[in-house]
Order: sequence, then C-alpha cells, then structure tokens
Amino acid sequence: MKKTVLVTGGAGYIGSHVVKALFERGYFPVVYDDLSSGHREAVLHGDLVVGSLKERQLLEDVFSHYRPLAVMHFAAFIVVPESVKDPLRYYQNNLAQSLGLLETMVNQKVKNFIFSSSAAVYGNPVQTPIPEDHPLAPINPYGASKFMMERIMSDLEAAGKDFCYVSLRYFNAAGADPQARIGEAHNPETHLIPLLLQTALGKREKFYLYGTDYNTPDGTCLRDFIHVEDLALLHVLALEYLLAGGQSTILNCGYGHGYSVKEVIETACRVTKKAIPVEEKPPRPGDPPILVAQAQKVQQVLGFKPQFDDLDHIIETAWHWELNRRY
Repeated sequence: MKKTVLVTGGAGYIGSHVVKALFERGYFPVVYDDLSSGHREAVLHGDLVVGSLKERQLLEDVFSHYRPLAVMHFAAFIVVPESVKDPLRYYQNNLAQSLGLLETMVNQKVKNFIFSSSAAVYGNPVQTPIPEDHPLAPINPYGASKFMMERIMSDLEAAGKDFCYVSLRYFNAAGADPQARIGEAHNPETHLIPLLLQTALGKREKFYLYGTDYNTPDGTCLRDFIHVEDLALLHVLALEYLLAGGQSTILNCGYGHGYSVKEVIETACRVTKKAIPVEEKPPRPGDPPILVAQAQKVQQVLGFKPQFDDLDHIIETAWHWELNRRY
C-alpha cells in the first residue's frame, strides 16, 4: 500500500524539494498546485494534480481518490511588500483557502498536517536568537496570515477534531538540489542569494544593498540561512514524528547562527569568481537587523542533524542551479 502524502504547492521552490525528499524516503507524493507560481517541471516524483484550493469539489475528489495519510501545505503567497499593498489577496489565499483545506481534511478524516509557517510571525524580535515562545507580533499581512493559521490549527486540535500538526517556522531557505534538477525560480525574484547570482550572470545590472548602518558587526542585516535540502528533510522528519504519535508542536527551522548580507555578497563573489556590482540603498522599513533562530528544539524533537550548514555549499548549489536552469 502506498504511503501517500498530499503536498499543496508542491511545484514551488520549497515544496518541490520536499516532494523529492518524500520520494527518496519511500513515500508517494501527490502534488496539488495551480501552477500560478510553481512549475510543472519541478515535480520530479509522484502525481501532479493541477488545481486551486478554491476548487473544493476537486480537492475533495483528490482526497477521496488518493486517501493521503498526511497533508503538507505550501500553497501560500510569500512576497512581503506585495502583502502590504494587497492584503485582501493574501488573506484570501493564505487564510481563507487554507481554511477550506482544513475543512476538507476534517471531512475526509485526515488528521496529520504539516504547515509551512515563517519567522515573520515574530515581527521585530526583542530577543535573539529567537525562541519558539517569543511573543508573536507580525508587522505585515503575510506574517499575520501565518500567525492566524497557527491559531486556527491550535483551536482545531483543542476542539477535539482528531487533528494534529507541526508548524515549521522558516527563517531563510536557500540553495538548490545538488544535482541542479530543481531550484529557486520566483517571478519576480525577491530573495537575496538568487538576486546576487543573477547579477553575477549579467541578468541584472546590479545588486541593491538595503542598509549598511544597522547595529550589527558590519552594519548589514544578519540572517539565518538554511539549505533547502535540510529544510526538506525537516518536513519528512516532522511527518514521521506525527505518524509515530507525536504531539502537535511548533518548530523554528534554521541553523541557529546568521550571516550578514556583506558576508553573503563576499561568498557569492568567491563562489562565482565574478565581481558583483553592488549599489547601496537606504534601509527598507520593516527589515529587522537580526533574524536568527534558536534551533535547539527542532534538533531535540525531530532528531534533526543539519547536513548542509555551510554558506559556501548553499551558494554553490544555488549557483549550479542558476547556470543550468531548466525552468
């Protein structure tokens, strides 16, 4: 009997790496994605059903046909400035449609849920590294949508609906499949490392560095980058934790230390062997100086041992992907 897992948004960046990790661990992934930002070519294994979470009957039919033992949910919009400009679009997709997914799970008696959350739930942190019990004070609709979903999941479980979850709060996912079959391919691209590498390739005129006078060692923001392969492994470990009867929990996904934007720029120049033109700009409003996870809990609860905690390796795999992009 197939160990089937439904992966919403599984044709996107993180979702597609999780699909690969599931298959390699012996599971059968079923990807449910409307391909509005994902890519058909990114789905390396399992079945792909093209559909939106708005299509409730299709979603019900997929559950009835495949009988998944768990759901992993990645089908969210993720661009923070866009969420500020168009909050209703973000609440409609990230919250209302996610509610529909939870309702379908309850109707279909599927109890195990792994949620793609974000460090954005913390807002501007008052403590760093940030523990999971840090106060939640999101400062944009994107972060608020993740915060609200976590509250809904907690309430659903408390209501005795035979529902359990792991909410994984991502810090900065980066890197790509070491074989360069899948990687980061957002449109528009807003993430630091691919922007740098695309500038190195000449696809962009220059890289814009926002803020050089933060209260950090070199004046630029510090971020906790986790290789997407390690992040994908975390999802599989979270699944196996729930299947073994683990209690619902919330876990930070990071390495517990940060790199500054200047360090990332220097590493990208070294890895690509190219001089990357950089233009300094004023800081962007809402960018916390330091976002670093307290990472002990995820290691204790899931037995997670990072395999790719190395900035050079993260950027090398991302660079290999950019050089060999297939979509």
